[in-house]
Amino acid sequence: MEKPCCHNFFEGRKLVEAARKYRVLVQDGAEQRSNPCAQSMAKFLHEGGLGEVYMAKGLCYKWRQTIGHFEDEPVPKGVHYDLWLGPAPERPFNQNRFHYNWHWNWDYGNGDMGNQGVHEMDIARWGLGVTLPTKIWAVGAHVMFPDDQQTPNVLMAMYEFPSPNGRADKKKILQFEVRHWISNGEDGLWMKKTDTTGYMATSAGNTVGNLFFGSEGYMAKDVDQWRTFLGEKREPGPKGEGLGNHYEVFVNAIRDPKPETFNKSIEEGFYSCALVHLGNISYRLGRSLEFDPVTMRFPRDEEANRMLTRQYRPPFVVPEKV
Repeated sequence: MEKPCCHNFFEGRKLVEAARKYRVLVQDGAEQRSNPCAQSMAKFLHEGGLGEVYMAKGLCYKWRQTIGHFEDEPVPKGVHYDLWLGPAPERPFNQNRFHYNWHWNWDYGNGDMGNQGVHEMDIARWGLGVTLPTKIWAVGAHVMFPDDQQTPNVLMAMYEFPSPNGRADKKKILQFEVRHWISNGEDGLWMKKTDTTGYMATSAGNTVGNLFFGSEGYMAKDVDQWRTFLGEKREPGPKGEGLGNHYEVFVNAIRDPKPETFNKSIEEGFYSCALVHLGNISYRLGRSLEFDPVTMRFPRDEEANRMLTRQYRPPFVVPEKV
């Protein structure tokens, strides 16, 4: 299944329920889960390599030009437009709501936090060892370009999670940032990095990856390597690397469908996508939110709860009962 695994929070819950009910394995398109680099990262952090990891940061700084403006036009020959729209409202065909640029329209996409960013969101959540937050706060804007884009090209989302075994306030924090233009590299890992693999690697001018902060030091990670810096002097510590084959993992799961050998359940994909959706809800409402991870609702906030799902265009309706 391609990422993100769901267009909204409700669809993610139904996907998890269906997978459990029908006892099937569903692989989410979070490719980094198949990389030895990411696997050794999670093991190192979960075993206390950085001490108490209290904050994770997801970075999605990518140079993206304006999408400009296009007038509506007839549907191109060979396009089954009704099927392409699916549950989204019926609207005239437009190049800026088709092919790649659908990412920047709320009816079809989730902005760059749900596009490139969901990969880094997954790593941040995995390394931090959390699922759903109790507080969400997101601010941002669609700046600079007077074009057709609806989603923000600058976004800062903060999430707070309970940490039963943590010290002091016993909380964990996840911070996520989207930037579509000039930016710094955050850490030397992204300085002068060139794209050598063609596979989600960070190219010059982009910073795509994660930072983790713990009581013993910090870690910088991109798609194929991670490294640590320990103590007050930030001395180089353990590091890891390695790319895997996400397609091979999928094929192996078909040949040997054992959950313990599979690359985590669809529930993990849902949790990571859920953070994207919760952050976007906070951004679109323009205020901070409290969330109950048990009921999976916003207490006493029906305006926010309505945004956990959408109005479906018949017959493309996701049923309440799977």
